Amino acid sequence: MAQPNLPAMRFDVITLFPELFAPHLAHGITRRAFETGLVDVRLWPLREHALDAYRRVDDRPFGGGPGMVMLAEPLERALAVVRSERVGEVGLPVIHFTPGGRRLDQALVQDIARGPGAVLLCGRYEGVDQRVVDRHVTLEISLGDYVLSGGELPALVLLDAVARLQPGVLHPPSHEQESFADGLLEGPSYTRPEVLPDGTAVPAVLLSGHHGEIARWRRERSLELTARRRPDLLVAAREAGRLSDADERFLARLGL
Repeated sequence: MAQPNLPAMRFDVITLFPELFAPHLAHGITRRAFETGLVDVRLWPLREHALDAYRRVDDRPFGGGPGMVMLAEPLERALAVVRSERVGEVGLPVIHFTPGGRRLDQALVQDIARGPGAVLLCGRYEGVDQRVVDRHVTLEISLGDYVLSGGELPALVLLDAVARLQPGVLHPPSHEQESFADGLLEGPSYTRPEVLPDGTAVPAVLLSGHHGEIARWRRERSLELTARRRPDLLVAAREAGRLSDADERFLARLGL
């Protein structure tokens, strides 16, 4: 059950392979969100909405070409059943995972995490009949410029990213200090032992107990890493006014 006074967000996942989701929902730190109902995940096996004797959910594309395309009618029926359970939820997002969609980033994750959830449409094969997309889909999402076998992995990525933002899943400061939380990459982390057998030591400042110096060191490492690996993020942070004068002086000393 959801925790008191914390409304659950619900994700209805339409998929050919519901068994891919169970291990993820039951393990790892994000399971807290799923077990408590803060993130309510309901799986809808698509073949249950195919009416022919073979439970067919795909067919050859019109116009020829390789592969198979997911049929519109089983998807329409599945969506109708989901909507019948979510009557009154105006503007409920229907998300389709496809290489041509908007790239998933932390800002989009946070936006979805503030909402009531969504219907997640996991395509397979060569894709989904475009009429379903045109009629029902409100947002298309891509993980990046590559092709996966289906939408299940992107759906799991989204569920994980949303779940870890829920209250009580992580220690409060954790997600606030992660990569992209303030538009920058997170700097390096260290733990025991203080010195490895080859003599490599933890940076002394992290052992100093001086919280101000530690915070400055972490900020500088974050700035340096972002500037070298993702300069586009640094440009965006500048344009958004998220860099302080001290940040700019540090970057100038590095020639970045």
